[in-house]
Amino acid sequence: MSGEEATQTTQLTQTTQSKQNRQGGFSQKDSRYHPYSKCDIVTIDKSVITVNGTKYKDTGGGFLLEEEEAKNTEVPLSLPEEKAPILKEDCPTCKICKKTISKSWLLDTFDYEVCDECKDPEDAHRLITKTEALKEYLLRDYDLDKRDPPLKCIKRKNPHNSRWGEMKLYLQIQVEERALEVWGTKEKLEEELEKREEKRVLAKGKKYHKQMKELRMSVRSSLYNKTSAASHTHQFGSEVYNEDDDTYAHTCTTCGYEETFEKM
Repeated sequence: MSGEEATQTTQLTQTTQSKQNRQGGFSQKDSRYHPYSKCDIVTIDKSVITVNGTKYKDTGGGFLLEEEEAKNTEVPLSLPEEKAPILKEDCPTCKICKKTISKSWLLDTFDYEVCDECKDPEDAHRLITKTEALKEYLLRDYDLDKRDPPLKCIKRKNPHNSRWGEMKLYLQIQVEERALEVWGTKEKLEEELEKREEKRVLAKGKKYHKQMKELRMSVRSSLYNKTSAASHTHQFGSEVYNEDDDTYAHTCTTCGYEETFEKM
């Protein structure tokens, strides 16, 4: 064999060896990154991959989950409930302008048929708290929340203190209508309000007079000299009735000591 033939043979051998090395490298690289070994039995059905009898679900995020684990991690999709659209022929009419309502916050929130153009939040359609509704209209919790139909309300954070419970706000005109259902007429409601106010004033006045009596008696008893009382016997005159505070008083004719008392 000549030197030139030997050189060609050597180059051919090197080329063949390089090709085999490259193929071997690709083969090793593929086996290194392939997730399954040759002995694994793999079947693919859509997004479910079965390996040796175990089912895996392709999450689409670059990893697989066992079928049981995938079921546990699935979160049911909940869609917000939307009110069915109101057909034009079923649209209510506004109580004020008598026109068909196209948009109404009062209707959506309180089921009160007044359109946004006629809404008067400062007067006719103002909101009041539950405490105001119960106090000003002499209602009970049952009248607002249990009597058919229960009045709708909205909840807001308490502006005075965020740590307090949420406020319930009612539509005042609906509260007035509910009060008329309970009391019958506005006159009866006002009459009952006046009676309760009179009772409150009388109770407050009695409490004040009682406190004043206790104060006067404590002052008079402190002015009385107990040392002289041991050697002196009072000789009281006639009793005098005081209509202002419903008490009686009599005065010692000797020392001038005045004693105030009440009679049962």
